[in-house]
Amino acid sequence: MTPEKRKLMVVGAAITAALTLPGCAPAGYNSSATDGSGGVAPAANAVDTTPEPTGEPTGEPTGEPTGEPTADPTSTADKAGKLSGDDVTSELTGTTVKRMGKVVVNQEGFVLYRFDGDKNKPEAATNCEGDCAKVWPPALTDGKPELKGVDAKLVGTVTRKDGSKQITIDKWPVYTYIGDKKAGQWKGQNVGGKWFVIEPTGKKNLTCLPPVSKPVAPPSSDDKGDAAGGAGSDYSY
Repeated sequence: MTPEKRKLMVVGAAITAALTLPGCAPAGYNSSATDGSGGVAPAANAVDTTPEPTGEPTGEPTGEPTGEPTADPTSTADKAGKLSGDDVTSELTGTTVKRMGKVVVNQEGFVLYRFDGDKNKPEAATNCEGDCAKVWPPALTDGKPELKGVDAKLVGTVTRKDGSKQITIDKWPVYTYIGDKKAGQWKGQNVGGKWFVIEPTGKKNLTCLPPVSKPVAPPSSDDKGDAAGGAGSDYSY
């Protein structure tokens, strides 16, 4: 191979690599690493698990979560709309995390998301039910969550089919993701091309946009901690 051809191949490979990192290139990004769901996993999801403090929002999550997100929060609401303490989102905190920037987290530090399949106009509407809600547990409330760095005027609720109340930010219903195993992770970003980290204003955070990936499969009925099969699913949510 001539030196000229070798040089062209190297330049071409560099250009290709740059084009495969839409939106961001987190430190330590490994293009050969996959998240087991058919998409490339941003390395930041694995190493940046603690949100950073910021001058804008007040407060940040502290410590590690005490457990995994509830597999099926929709089953915890009874006819009177009562929720167990573990299923209530009692706090919303606007903060920042590395390589993503502005986010909203719950009292355990889990990042919240919004879904393009939902609606916020003219009123909030949630369309994530059944298995979708097992993978993306809705942020439920039985009152008013404590707010830090989130404008109270933007926070509301939408009534789900089971009668439970789901928190909204700028009328967008918000969720956690069971693929996030630690506080501050954002593995749900751009899953299915429909799920995005939500900012305190209710807007999508597109600071870092990894390649579209599949959601984890819903957990089996006897295993709430891990997704069934441990692989990416073919579900549309």
